Amino acid sequence: MRVRTALTAALLASASLSLAAPATASFPGANGKIAFTSDRDPGLNREIYVMNADGSGLRNLTNHPAVDIDASWSPDGSRIAFTSDRTGNYDIFVMRADGSGLTRLTANAALDWLPSWSPDGRRIVFTSYRAGGGELFAMNADGSNVRRLTNNTAYDRHPVWSPDGTRIAFESYRDGNWEILTMRADGSGEVQLTFGGGYDFEP
Repeated sequence: MRVRTALTAALLASASLSLAAPATASFPGANGKIAFTSDRDPGLNREIYVMNADGSGLRNLTNHPAVDIDASWSPDGSRIAFTSDRTGNYDIFVMRADGSGLTRLTANAALDWLPSWSPDGRRIVFTSYRAGGGELFAMNADGSNVRRLTNNTAYDRHPVWSPDGTRIAFESYRDGNWEILTMRADGSGEVQLTFGGGYDFEP
């Protein structure tokens, strides 16, 4: 309950900045399937589903009373990283493409969510509140070697890798407006790309 309350507070804080937590689907991986979140099954919370690119072959992969969101395919289509509160806290998990082989990657008291695989499948970048606010962290695909990439008082979230794996794009509220920034994969070399009067997000 404490963690759910904390997540609710975090989402409300984000909403107060005029942007609610994004709902995402992961476009077809190497196996041609789309992974997404849905609450379509009665009596269940949000679950991770997969379907073929034409909408056929729908399947619930998680089928758990907990909330499962933020599905992200590994580059080779063999695994899916996602966020779940099944242990009482929102952490990053990974499973095989068929839903088997569930592994917990993060075990921090703070919120960890929005995972994104590097193009080579070796690293996962994600958003975490373990530093007090929304910051970006990266870890090995097995959960080891967690490293903080951003360090400021604003919200940074929704990271995605460049196709060559050298840079990460993300959204940030550091100038009082949601903007798109990029940085090197090690967190250095930040560059702000947008400066518009409106909100720019979800790169």
